[in-house]
Amino acid sequence: GGLVVVKHGHGGATAKIEIVEASHPVPDAAGVAAGEQILAIASAATAEDLVIALISGGGSALLEAPAGLFLADIQATTSALLASGATINEVNCLRKHLSAIKGGQLARAVQPATLVALVLSDVVGSPLDVIASGPTVPDSTTWQDAWDVVERYGLAPTLPAPVIARLQTGLDGRLQDTPKPGDPLFD
Repeated sequence: GGLVVVKHGHGGATAKIEIVEASHPVPDAAGVAAGEQILAIASAATAEDLVIALISGGGSALLEAPAGLFLADIQATTSALLASGATINEVNCLRKHLSAIKGGQLARAVQPATLVALVLSDVVGSPLDVIASGPTVPDSTTWQDAWDVVERYGLAPTLPAPVIARLQTGLDGRLQDTPKPGDPLFD
């Protein structure tokens, strides 16, 4: 069993795997519901389970799990980032720090199961932590990097207050950061 999330209009019937259609490039409620469902599947995995994740471009928008935020916060932030001219690396840096599934956090949720991730790149240079915001790999970015993106593009006045508050709380060390390279989670 399992779940696949695709862009609206790209679904189809399968015998065992549920397919959910969601929005791209700005997340929608279907993507949030899919994110919650995938986190539930991942969290239920045991040491005897093999979890296979196929990660591809577009996954950052299609699979969402807002961390202490509302969907409207994520939508407004995504729209502001896209309009700012930020690179995909910068957009996904912020996405990872506003999500409960991106930036290696899906890998964290799957523990203690064995995770195999197959990653298809749409990002120049193919950095694994940027493709779909790296849900199954260590995150090379930090709270400071995310805040630097906000400052670089002058986004603080336009982003929702809860997003700014979350970033500030992370900068203050009161929120756990995403899993980093060297974390035993990835051994």
